[in-house]
Amino acid sequence: MKAVVVHETGGPEVLRWEEFPDPEPDDGEVLVRVHCAGVNPADWKRRSGGYGSADLPQVLGFEMSGTVAESRADGFAEGDEVFGYAASGGYAELVTTPGTVIAKKPEGVTHEQASTIQVAAQTAWQSLFQVAGLESGQTALISGGAGGVGHYGVQFAKHAGARTIATGSARNRDFVLGLGADEYVDYAEQDVAEAVSEVDVAFDTVGGEVTESLVPTLREGGFLVVIAGAPPEDAAKERGFRTALHVTEPNPDHLRRIADLIASGDVRVEIAEVIPIAEVRRAHEVSEAGHVRGKLVLSVSG
Repeated sequence: MKAVVVHETGGPEVLRWEEFPDPEPDDGEVLVRVHCAGVNPADWKRRSGGYGSADLPQVLGFEMSGTVAESRADGFAEGDEVFGYAASGGYAELVTTPGTVIAKKPEGVTHEQASTIQVAAQTAWQSLFQVAGLESGQTALISGGAGGVGHYGVQFAKHAGARTIATGSARNRDFVLGLGADEYVDYAEQDVAEAVSEVDVAFDTVGGEVTESLVPTLREGGFLVVIAGAPPEDAAKERGFRTALHVTEPNPDHLRRIADLIASGDVRVEIAEVIPIAEVRRAHEVSEAGHVRGKLVLSVSG
């Protein structure tokens, strides 16, 4: 097969679309012919060595959608269309992965859409509901509401019956309000702490200074979930709210529930661009530059 292989850590130039040994499924695994793979910041952070040492050469990519070519897992058969976690690396024509971390793709969901669910959608879902326990009638604040994770978070919070506030740049105001946000804060024009208060759940998809800016918005007993940096534990103790760093865990039940929302039209998937996998270096350059609205997707095979 061909795959995007990293032989050494570095910039996008280290990405090579080349021949690589076919993966072989073990008991409990499936072999999937990949149609699409999602692009995430975690991919280029791993490429650049941001997650520490890793065995090289390595195939990148945490999420994919495709067709089962061989099954050694209960519940899946050759020809099934599936999506979810790409254990052996999703930037490839073939991937092996356990049957416990994927789900069957509904007919109403495209491979492009399905390839964004494992990381972006599931991160938002787990952060809001599993970690923070967001409920109907509460107020949710989503930073980076136009991004891959953020645009899912806005929709999930609104669908759950929460008053939903999002932050972002001026160019994304209409887009995010169109997703269902009740209010929008342009971070370049407003101090979010002056514009928003008494938040039950703040979900920070950006990190850094943005995390600190969300601290004053929370009510006592509220919850701040971060996914891109260290949680402000000292501030949480001082102000009386809870905080956590969430790292997404594969969960097929979550995958199915999210896919059903997409298939029904209740949740929209914003795909910024579908890029041929041979142009993976450009995909990483675009992602790493920031400001992507929604998700970038790699097209691997038809």
